[in-house]
Amino acid sequence: MSLMILRHAAALTGGLVTGRREVEADCSDRAALARMAAQIGRPAQVWSSPARRCLQTAHALGLSPDRILPALLEQDQGEWEGRPLADLPDLGPLSPEALARHRPQGGESFHDMAARARPALVEAPPGTLIVAHAGTVRAALAMVVGARALSFAVAPLSLTILHRIDPEGAEWAVEAVNLTLPGDA
Repeated sequence: MSLMILRHAAALTGGLVTGRREVEADCSDRAALARMAAQIGRPAQVWSSPARRCLQTAHALGLSPDRILPALLEQDQGEWEGRPLADLPDLGPLSPEALARHRPQGGESFHDMAARARPALVEAPPGTLIVAHAGTVRAALAMVVGARALSFAVAPLSLTILHRIDPEGAEWAVEAVNLTLPGDA
């Protein structure tokens, strides 16, 4: 029983922290979209975050979401939203668990976001494709590796595949992470 999670195409952020902000997706690389569409095939269902960049990516792949779920939204970065990355505070060395608990003022921690997304991830029927965010991918990976999921880089338009080991969704295995399907050289 597999679950596929696709991070949206590159977000046009202008170098600013995006989180919940609405920004466009760069869906101009038609060859990359065609390769990813071929890899995905015909999913049993398509679920999506309501964020514009996710819906644009789904449509650019020729997919129409069956469900649009706010639970799949990216982590709320609170007062960091819209700020240049260079202006963010240095948090110093933090363990993965401490970083997962950190909450920007007015936002949510990774743990908060993962707790919000997890029920949708667990409830997704086998063969579902979820079009969402890097945070959502990491929330899925956290079901296997805990807070260490924050150490994964998640490229735009990359696919992560998990397998449910038990019917209740308590145990998962990772088949692939960050599958980007580069073009022929």
